[in-house]
Amino acid sequence: QQQQQQKASFIMMKSALLFLVGTLALCSATVYFKEEFGAGWEDRWIQSQHMDSYGEFVASAGQFYGDEARDTGLKTSQDAKFYSMAAKLDKPFSNKDKDLVVQYTVKHEQKIDCGGGYLKLSPSTVDPADFNGETPYNIMFGPDICGSTKRTHLIFNYKGENHLRTKDLKCESDELTHLYTLVVHPDQTYDVLIDEQSVGSGSIEEDWSILPPRTIKDPSLSKPEDWVDEELMADPNDVKPDGWDDIPQYIPDPEAEKPEDWDDEDDGEWEPPTIENPEFKGEWKPKMISNPDYKGEWVHPEIDNPDFVEDKEIYAFDDFGVVGIDIWQVKSGTIFDNILITDSLDEAKEHAKETWAKLKVDEKAKYDADREEKKKAADEERAKRDAEIKEMEEDDDEDDDVAAEADDEKAAKREEKLEALKKQKSEL
Repeated sequence: QQQQQQKASFIMMKSALLFLVGTLALCSATVYFKEEFGAGWEDRWIQSQHMDSYGEFVASAGQFYGDEARDTGLKTSQDAKFYSMAAKLDKPFSNKDKDLVVQYTVKHEQKIDCGGGYLKLSPSTVDPADFNGETPYNIMFGPDICGSTKRTHLIFNYKGENHLRTKDLKCESDELTHLYTLVVHPDQTYDVLIDEQSVGSGSIEEDWSILPPRTIKDPSLSKPEDWVDEELMADPNDVKPDGWDDIPQYIPDPEAEKPEDWDDEDDGEWEPPTIENPEFKGEWKPKMISNPDYKGEWVHPEIDNPDFVEDKEIYAFDDFGVVGIDIWQVKSGTIFDNILITDSLDEAKEHAKETWAKLKVDEKAKYDADREEKKKAADEERAKRDAEIKEMEEDDDEDDDVAAEADDEKAAKREEKLEALKKQKSEL
């Protein structure tokens, strides 16, 4: 019993210690920017005046949500428009020697076909009132969808040039809210998460062509002329069998018979159709054997790249001061919300727990209920159309005593209505 009490005490102490460590981590976290689009968001976000044709952002929780105030975000409201709006951070910051965590939610409620859903993080020198597609940024992050191209952008600016990841990251394109999280570490590694599940991670140096390669192929060397890299060779002792080339590829069909009405004088000499010859073996080739002179695949020796200069601060930016949305959308309806920029992944997880995690439960339940209701209504409408079509077809069978001219006119109208009903049914 004493051992059990000691074990229980140890577990309680361990739990308390873990709670204390977690609490201290949250207390030491720095939140550089947080936006949930509550009251006063219009004062924090500035509509770009770079063009006078930008689409309008509106505050909306969308069609499906839990708590309207909590789930209200910034929604695109006009089709076929560019959108551009940005907000200043209270205080610029640098992520040097610290983690950088960027997190937000985005929902494409409009069944998006072509449009962006990403954020841009720019230096404090950028003017939000002139935010546009040419505005410099440090990082661009988030989904971009157009047709079959669906990817999560993660672009780093390095010495004035924007660098895309060499391989695309997946993104979500359904009508529900998804949580996008970017974590950049001081050791030049990164992690991209969607709905708290990693979709891509690794080294910035390796996954972006920001720096020249560390090594290059030695330009002074080339494959020796006598290098043999054919693993197999034709057997010099293999000989083509006699008569191999005498076997034709096609032969007359032995089962074909001359038609009884065939007239040689009128139709010419009858020839049976040809078929593939089952005895035909194709072009003869000698069998292959191991090549005794094979040396393996030649590997080009590499040397250090004289143009490579190591930079251990690719990840770091001296000045983050503006967060903006600058996108194009064919169909509007995307909702941005719960934007958080911090140096703590734990802080981001806690924020997600209080926002996205609560929203997604209510949203999914209402979304599924709506789909079920629409399916039921469509099924009922389809059954109604079927009944109308059946009734019309039965009426046609009974109307045999109508005068010919009237009958033709009536039949044409019935046919027109029948086709309209069938078309309506197919569109349900």
